[in-house]
Amino acid sequence: MSKEIKTRKVRKDIKVLDKAAMGTEHVKRAYVRTKEQTEETREPAAATPVEDAENQIAAGTERSVLGAVHQVRKQGGRVQRQRAKRKVSADTFNQPKEQLQKTGQELAKKKRVSAGKLQNATIKTIEPGEKTIKTVGSKGKQTGKGTVKTASRTIKGTKQTVHNTVKTSQTAAVQAKRLAQTTAKTAERTAMAARQAARTAAQTAKATARATLAAVRAIIAGTKALVTALLAGGWIAVLILLVVILFGGVLCMTGGGNSNTVSAVSAEVEAYEPLIRQYATQYGIGEYVELIKAIMMQESGGRGLDPMQSSEGAFNTRFPRQPNGITDPAYSIECGVQEIKACLVSAEVETPVDMERIKLALQGYNYGNGYIPWAKEKDGGYTPANAIEFSDIMAEKLGWSSYGDKQYVAHVLRYYPFGRIPTGTGSQAIVQVALSQEGNGGETYWSWYGFDSRVEWCACFASWCADQCGYIESGVIPKFAKCDVGVNWFQNNGQFQDGSYTPAAGDFIFFDWGNDGSIDHVGIVESTADGVVHTIEGNSSDVVNRRSYSIGSASIYGYGVPAY
Repeated sequence: MSKEIKTRKVRKDIKVLDKAAMGTEHVKRAYVRTKEQTEETREPAAATPVEDAENQIAAGTERSVLGAVHQVRKQGGRVQRQRAKRKVSADTFNQPKEQLQKTGQELAKKKRVSAGKLQNATIKTIEPGEKTIKTVGSKGKQTGKGTVKTASRTIKGTKQTVHNTVKTSQTAAVQAKRLAQTTAKTAERTAMAARQAARTAAQTAKATARATLAAVRAIIAGTKALVTALLAGGWIAVLILLVVILFGGVLCMTGGGNSNTVSAVSAEVEAYEPLIRQYATQYGIGEYVELIKAIMMQESGGRGLDPMQSSEGAFNTRFPRQPNGITDPAYSIECGVQEIKACLVSAEVETPVDMERIKLALQGYNYGNGYIPWAKEKDGGYTPANAIEFSDIMAEKLGWSSYGDKQYVAHVLRYYPFGRIPTGTGSQAIVQVALSQEGNGGETYWSWYGFDSRVEWCACFASWCADQCGYIESGVIPKFAKCDVGVNWFQNNGQFQDGSYTPAAGDFIFFDWGNDGSIDHVGIVESTADGVVHTIEGNSSDVVNRRSYSIGSASIYGYGVPAY
């Protein structure tokens, strides 16, 4: 009995269980701290891709810690079960060999063992229980230590898991941040592309707007000139303008092209309009603002310090009389306006639609005042032929290679709203130019067309004469070097007549020498009288010559009839 009282193994087992419980408590606390830290790192804002990743990682961490705690508890239960089993085993199998033998002998003695002896044997049997208890206690201590160590390892593993979880969360956050940056850059590039597309669309819209504005300006210019003409010319001007409108409508239907001959002046010229109007009004020619703008457009396009190119004129008294000598645009405009007024007065121009006299004034502005009285005396006014002749005379007199612009009138009138008003003398203009070239060889004409050496040049000559009058540029007559090309153009525009037609001055006459349907030659009709058509032809005996043919001659293929 005394030996049983000395047994203290149960206390040791209780300590072992306390250590296991402490390990479990540590694991719980670690889990709680990890959970609190994870919750503190969460932001209450709306979920983003990064926050979703963090939530998933935190949930995984929570599951890992709970699993670790469950394992610790499970391990503690296993220790208790093992201790109980080992206690039973100790009661049965851990007795000394001698004691087991003695007990067997005593049991073998049937009914001879007294109750006292059996009790004594039982007490002796229990005596080794101290060792059993010690053994169990020793094993229980070792098992408890193993359990504590296992719990310690579990805690370390949990800490490592938490560390790995935090690290993974940080990595996920970095990746999410990079993803967000990449997405932002992509969005920025998309926005830049959209802005570039918008700029391209804006530039296209601006170009369209500029083209529309040019057309509107041309309409406005025509309206201004109409109002000015009405004020200056009364009902006569109205009648002339009605003719112009009707003539333009006919050209649109027949393809004459005159409806597109007026070009808008540049923005630079338009910017000078207030100054032009100021000086035009000051010098008494306020109704000719549109004509002055057309002259400026031809002279400089509104660019430079001498936009009217009036440095060499008689009204420049402040700057050197040399090209671009004036360096004050306002002064250049003032001098130019005075020059134009002098020319209009000398040419006896009556209204802004008095085109024949305006042509004389314009050529005088380019050549100088000497041209106007000379042309009046010679031909009664301006003709393309005398403009060429005067230029050649002055160039020879001064020893220059050229003098002025022989086509200055046509060049200016393309910017003037009423520059193409028909006067009935268009056909005579080309006839006069052709007659002025009688006797000349063909090099001038084929070289003008662009050939380096001699070709059959009758069509080059006819085109050159039309160009001198401004008819090619205005679309009245085509530029052609082959006769069949000219025929096709007139036919396509509904302006061709066969050989039975009685022609008028200025018509183009085409010949088929072999009556085989091929076009061999072309000339310009000078006149028609008594059944005979008189012509002026280039490359006739290799010079410009005058010829005559019977109307209806078999060699005449037909006539091109320009819409002068």
